[in-house]
Amino acid sequence: MQVPSAVFPPEEYAARIAATRAALEQCGRAGIFVTDPANLFYLVGYDAWSFYVPQVLFLPVQGRPLLYLRAMDAIGAHRFTELPAEQVVAWPEGLIHRTDAHPFRWIAGDLRERGVVEELKGQTIAYEGGAQYFNVTSYLALVSEIAEWDLQDSGELINWVRLVKSPAEIELMRKAALVTDRVMAVAVEGLRAGRREGDLAGEIMAAQAAGTAEIVGDVTACPPLIATGEAADTPHLTWGAREFRDGQQVSFELAGAHHHYTVPMARTVSLGRPSPDLARLAGSTLEASDAVLDAIRPGAVVGDVVREWDRRITAAGFSKASRLGYSIGIGFPPDWGERTVSLRVEDTTELRVDMTFHVIAGMWMTGYGFELSSSIRVGEDGAEILGSVPRQLIVKE
Repeated sequence: MQVPSAVFPPEEYAARIAATRAALEQCGRAGIFVTDPANLFYLVGYDAWSFYVPQVLFLPVQGRPLLYLRAMDAIGAHRFTELPAEQVVAWPEGLIHRTDAHPFRWIAGDLRERGVVEELKGQTIAYEGGAQYFNVTSYLALVSEIAEWDLQDSGELINWVRLVKSPAEIELMRKAALVTDRVMAVAVEGLRAGRREGDLAGEIMAAQAAGTAEIVGDVTACPPLIATGEAADTPHLTWGAREFRDGQQVSFELAGAHHHYTVPMARTVSLGRPSPDLARLAGSTLEASDAVLDAIRPGAVVGDVVREWDRRITAAGFSKASRLGYSIGIGFPPDWGERTVSLRVEDTTELRVDMTFHVIAGMWMTGYGFELSSSIRVGEDGAEILGSVPRQLIVKE
């Protein structure tokens, strides 16, 4: 029976687990410790704000998965995952924030008591070394307790399994794009001289949560990013008590999300006539970015697509050292990227239908900058842009 709160039907989760097991077998792993909250959500649907403490799915290639959660979280796990109750294991509350004990030691002991350690003795087991919430202390606690296993980094194995989206996932991202459109509209409409950055940020976050009349919003992996005036030469800024002023430029990098599927978007707004430098940068960036979108198609190689950008932006007299984007899908804090494909010349990934990317042309100069981005799906005939906000420098006179 499908869990009422499950986002996808049982067969979708079964296909994801099967694909992960196949990938593990292909690289000679007998199992994996899954600690990335996005991957837990992807594989078994688990979704609670509890990833600040150890939570892990032990997924063997053969045998039953076991989901280890803090006791107070395990009680409600049935609301998200359709794993049988006997496969959800509660580790004791008394292990929270201890220096003389650790949940991963307890988890290792439980696997030993179940006979799993002996069953997989001498085999290679993967762990998610790149997961933000699998820290050094957790790793050391794990390896100290299971010397019988050869523990090796997964190389973001599940993230790569997630790269090509299912039709159901694409539908969620299209819905998230409608939330993104609304969020960016609120940002642009609410931007005016005399307002504090923090007041506008509050309206943006309210729009992210509310979504649209038909589509509920979700918490996004990153807060609203707002770079104002000369600070627009710096990416990844949030907000403060500063007031917007006439003549300034403001760069927004925002997102809408639906069931954690996230569609980012960046736009730059000029409060009044833009400076000649900004106008020239915006025009060149838009032209080069459009060339990238035109080059995206199934079978194209990422590096070749990015070369279209390099040729045009260099001819305009500019350069960009940072990557041009990255794969997206499920987003949990602190990042909505998947940590797999990066849009840069060195990437040799071949594009496939239903891969999804955030293509972000961020140009940060000295004292000014321009950001323009679109989230896209690789469609059968080229790039499907997710979102409808015009791709241009927005001028508010």
